[in-house]
Amino acid sequence: MITMTSTAEENIRELMREEQDTIGLRVYVRGGGCHGYQYGMSFESNMSDDGTVIEKGDVKVIMDSQSATLLSGAEVDYVDSLQGSGFAIKNPLAKTTCGCGSSFSA
Repeated sequence: MITMTSTAEENIRELMREEQDTIGLRVYVRGGGCHGYQYGMSFESNMSDDGTVIEKGDVKVIMDSQSATLLSGAEVDYVDSLQGSGFAIKNPLAKTTCGCGSSFSA
């Protein structure tokens, strides 16, 4: 199970208003990056059969079963810093991460 901060929830809600036919934010893990796995996010308009859905009010976070395993206990946040703004994942299962935080090893 993953969680999301209130800041992430507000930003997801706002971005969903701008997108058409969006049902939620898909958070996924795929092979790649400098540490073996790489995070990805996209807005979804359809729900797949193997999707796990985390709902907080009217905001949905969607994951496939493989990604859900690698993201167990993770938190989705929205960060606004000098380096830029965007969604960030804090993953307690990540043994190492790259400098930019988008790649990890489990």
